Amino acid sequence: METDDLIKALARDARAAGPSLAATLAGALLPALLAAAVVFFAVLGPRPDFMAAAATPRFLLKFVVTGVLAATAFACLPALLRPGARNRAMPLLLLAPAIIAVAVLGEFAAIPRAYWAARWIGTNNLVCLASIPLIGAGPLALFLAAARRGAPTSPALAGAVAGLLAGGIGALFYAAHCTDDSPFFVATWYGIAIAALALLGAALGRRLLRW
Repeated sequence: METDDLIKALARDARAAGPSLAATLAGALLPALLAAAVVFFAVLGPRPDFMAAAATPRFLLKFVVTGVLAATAFACLPALLRPGARNRAMPLLLLAPAIIAVAVLGEFAAIPRAYWAARWIGTNNLVCLASIPLIGAGPLALFLAAARRGAPTSPALAGAVAGLLAGGIGALFYAAHCTDDSPFFVATWYGIAIAALALLGAALGRRLLRW
């Protein structure tokens, strides 16, 4: 059997056997959110001034960026789990970085240079680096378990996008606790923490999702 024929046969089998990959991943979404919520409330909880902060644009921007990242990664993942499938949704992954890049440029314009370093370093960068992967670990495990129903052409890429999805969820919850609201801080420290989950997802995907 030619390689192309094998890929088509596997794709037909995947469609014929039980729920679609999109449905399987959707089924993992609620447990992933619950797992993240349990860790968040057990370890961190919302910041004390949550209600007052919710009226400020920088605080709300954190939820926009992390929510967009999670949503776009979730939209991209199903096609990555089908052998040979074209994924036209992948450019959507640039949306969250574009939003935070615009916000960073706005922060450069709005904040005097003397405050840039303090806004960038923040007060909780180490907490951020530890908390987002901690909250996102459970969702990553659940998404990778659901992804094993697929047959990705690139298991590492599929795992990395699962990591971005888990990182977006972890960062979305952590944003409610974090008192550092500057786009400088979010772009740097949230970005590093989410990237760590993406790298972990890629490493695990290479081992767990190959066929």
